[in-house]
Amino acid sequence: MEMRADGIIFDVDGTLWDSTEIVAGAWNQAIIEEGITDVHLTGEILKGLFGKTMDVIARNILPEATEEQRERILERCCRYEHEALAASEEDITYPQVIEVMQTLAERYPLFIVSNCQSGYIELFLEKTGLGKFVTDMECFGNTKRPKGENIRSVADRNGLDFPVYVGDTLGDYEACEIAKVPMIFAGYGFGEAPDAEAEIGQFQELLEIF
Repeated sequence: MEMRADGIIFDVDGTLWDSTEIVAGAWNQAIIEEGITDVHLTGEILKGLFGKTMDVIARNILPEATEEQRERILERCCRYEHEALAASEEDITYPQVIEVMQTLAERYPLFIVSNCQSGYIELFLEKTGLGKFVTDMECFGNTKRPKGENIRSVADRNGLDFPVYVGDTLGDYEACEIAKVPMIFAGYGFGEAPDAEAEIGQFQELLEIF
């Protein structure tokens, strides 16, 4: 299947890499240091939460905490997460992501839109060396707006008439519906999106579409 596009927008977690195990360890440390001992996160738990906005994730993992506590704990979680990912030497990108992104960048402008915190996309680009291949990016941490609005914003400010989004969850699909952008579902990721325009089982299959 081939798709018409003048730009490709990517999700990060569950689409380009899987940071859940590293993040779970960092978040557990932050939560324990806040005196909470009855919450223990795993990579599998986070796979069910990633894709949601950070405030929603905080409410899910800390339902008994006050809003002030959640904000404080989340700030510590994000700081420890960033430090752990920056220090890690493990390759957590999905197979062929770097090579395929480099090839696609020769054909289309590439973008990233995620529900992550500020600085996360930049860290991803630094760790993978893909910064020079990505034209623009946006995230919930910067705008405090839903993903659909951020996808639309990136498309509009870069003059895209036929953008396509690559993501891995139902939330991504719903965001694409709001943004009026077709979605390619990364079937190897964290969720489901049965009504997506197309599906890939491996990242390199994008080269058969674009």
